[in-house]
Amino acid sequence: MIHEDLLSGLLKKALSNGGDFADIFVEKRNSTALQLEDSIIEKVTSGTIAGVGIRVIKSGKTAYAYTNDFSEKVLMDMAATVSRAAEEGAREPMAFIKSRPVKADIKVDPLSVPSSLKIKLVKAADAAARQTDSRIRQVSVTCRDMRQNVLIASSDGTYCKDERVYVLGLVHAVASDAEVIQTGYETAGGLTGFELFEEYSIERMAETAARRAVMMLSAQRAPGGRMPVVISSEAGGTMIHEAIGHGLEADLVRSGLSVYSGKLGQQVASRLITVIDDATIARARGSYSFDDEGTPAQKNVLVSSGMLKGFMYDKLSASLDSAVSTGNGRRESFHYRPISRMSNTYIAPGESSPENVVKSVPNGLFVKKIGGGQVNTVNGDFVFEVQEGYLIKNGSICEPVRGATLIGNGPDALMSIDMVGSDLGFAIGTCGKDGQGVPVSDAMPTLRIPELVVGGEIKGRR
Repeated sequence: MIHEDLLSGLLKKALSNGGDFADIFVEKRNSTALQLEDSIIEKVTSGTIAGVGIRVIKSGKTAYAYTNDFSEKVLMDMAATVSRAAEEGAREPMAFIKSRPVKADIKVDPLSVPSSLKIKLVKAADAAARQTDSRIRQVSVTCRDMRQNVLIASSDGTYCKDERVYVLGLVHAVASDAEVIQTGYETAGGLTGFELFEEYSIERMAETAARRAVMMLSAQRAPGGRMPVVISSEAGGTMIHEAIGHGLEADLVRSGLSVYSGKLGQQVASRLITVIDDATIARARGSYSFDDEGTPAQKNVLVSSGMLKGFMYDKLSASLDSAVSTGNGRRESFHYRPISRMSNTYIAPGESSPENVVKSVPNGLFVKKIGGGQVNTVNGDFVFEVQEGYLIKNGSICEPVRGATLIGNGPDALMSIDMVGSDLGFAIGTCGKDGQGVPVSDAMPTLRIPELVVGGEIKGRR
């Protein structure tokens, strides 16, 4: 990392032509990744990257530069380059106020785990998936880990360091029978050490993924049309992440690219719905001590009992709105400037038992696992694939169905939710935005949407 005197000098140089704000992001990242395909280790990568990014903000506009050269001359030249974003008298940065990170409880450092053990792990998952059923044709297993050390210093006196250790396991299984092909996947991961695989057996994950793929082979085509839909907490919060999460990121709101622009203080969801983004959840994949601008992690209530209370801010969008950062300034690496991003986003549990939510539906669709999808943040329209779904008949979960999609509008769906379960289930992922990917998690309880368009087979049509 860079010593404090040089950091102070770089900030002074960055503000030598004025500017409203300047910051420095220093990163060192060690990572390994193993990928198994068709019972063969296809790829093993391991490496270290390190670099520095310097930013100057002037009148809402950003100048940003980065390098992997830590020499003082190169860094000073880079600071001088971004300083040209302003054309006025020099400004002095504030003295540093150091902040301490929340120490993560890492029991098994993934960098201390030999590659041979990681190879053994992914091979065991491959074998477990294939032994589940003879109709499993392909298995892909990925195991990734990373340690990211960051140092953030800025002209407002911010000075902090953070260490983030991530571990991820993913199993994808493909089953086929005659002309029918179905897939299943399972993931586990978090801000945690290699002890993750003590809590989440990768062999059990493989079996679950394989069984899901095989079960869908014999599933009937999903019926299409408008119907009640129950989304299980096991589905994770993918729909919430996409249908409302991105729409509450302040940069999209300011640019008019969110359906929630101009709706602060208004009712945007059912009174049963409270939406929270919380970067302080222990071991969750989207957690951190400080965001990538040095703002301490926070628990932010975005929607309370259906009322829109706030947005997710980074420092730039906060300054433009005369607000304060909510600790949501994130970036993929030193190559990128920070932008408003989610961390761990979820709908808070309600009071209904999950069983009663299902029992309340005479006939409809039960969604146990949501796959991919897309959302138009401007108007809230969404389409999601149902990876694992079942018919509900007379209040009971019955036979599985395949090929279903959920089609609707995020604000409309959230406003119509009339039962919220007392459970909560998390899912993990890497969220993409503006060409950057950051680790996140999302969650929701079991929910009932009284009427939603389900894409599927319409009777009488082929």
